[in-house]
Amino acid sequence: MELTLAHSPDADDAFMFSALALGKIATEGYRFTHVLQDIESLNRAACEGVYDVSAISFHAYPYVAENYLLLPCGASVGDGYGPLVVVREDFPEGKEPAVVAVPGKLTTAYLTLKLWRPAWETVTMPFDAISPAVAFGAVEAGLLIHEGQLTYAREGLKKIVDLGAWWQEETGLPLPLGGNVIHRRHAARAALINGILREAIAWALAHREEALAHALTFARGLKQNEADRFVGMYVNKWTLDLGEVGRRAVAELLDRGYRAGLIEAPPQLTWVKE
Repeated sequence: MELTLAHSPDADDAFMFSALALGKIATEGYRFTHVLQDIESLNRAACEGVYDVSAISFHAYPYVAENYLLLPCGASVGDGYGPLVVVREDFPEGKEPAVVAVPGKLTTAYLTLKLWRPAWETVTMPFDAISPAVAFGAVEAGLLIHEGQLTYAREGLKKIVDLGAWWQEETGLPLPLGGNVIHRRHAARAALINGILREAIAWALAHREEALAHALTFARGLKQNEADRFVGMYVNKWTLDLGEVGRRAVAELLDRGYRAGLIEAPPQLTWVKE
């Protein structure tokens, strides 16, 4: 049976699913067709129920819950770190930016930004256009996700805040950024598919050098040591299984978003039972 597996074209997702791309594990008769799109495009596609299995921002789940179940494995979690708000090196200390460029209003980065600074104005642009836009003065500040969290300094930018660090100080919890969901039409086989994906993640962690070599083809300008660091930030114990703390962090994030008026309806989290 063929299943679409949609995820970002990033080093961490490529590392996570390298065993599937390279044919390293048994897949119980399932064949996974990889679909690569940026995370906000995946969020919007999930709203339409397009893919069988998809990476999404946890912020997007309340809007896709009618179509999808949450998988316990495959999450990207910022454990004391996360998306960054950056400005140019010459931006005055203490000044608040007029506008912040964000990578999409369904991203967890956007939700966390609005929890931190509700009144800040934002403009949406592709995630990989944000650093150049700030560097060239098109916008005063940018919200960085993906590899921009490691490369911003060499682009002449400086950090205002690490939202993952702020969230941990605020709540004592890690920041759950993105997870994997499976379409409800596959509910009867969801636990089996979750097991296959977890085995793929475990293979990557156990065969780091081989998986990283595959991931480097998606590293978008990262040096090898930077790609290794980036992968380590977002493919780790949380990715194998969110566990009780990770699930509580997701619930806390979405509950705070709802209470702040940033999410329209009370979040109803439905996890695949293992």
